[in-house]
Amino acid sequence: MNRPEREAAVRRIMERGAPQVPPDLYADAVRRGGRMLRRRRAARRLMWLLLCAAAVAFTVWALTARPWVEPPSETTPPLTGW
Repeated sequence: MNRPEREAAVRRIMERGAPQVPPDLYADAVRRGGRMLRRRRAARRLMWLLLCAAAVAFTVWALTARPWVEPPSETTPPLTGW
């Protein structure tokens, strides 16, 4: 297909105008889009809640377990010769 034929094909497509959309399709698309947005928002809030809960749980564990402190020795040397 050479250039004039392609231009003619494009002109024919553009002159046809916009395709007709069924009237109830718009309402369904809006309803489904709103539902999808609500689900995304709920999922995002749930993920933030889980992230905050994990941060709080880690902080509480770190403050109670103190993993940075060296544990006390389990055995003591014998006390002889006093």
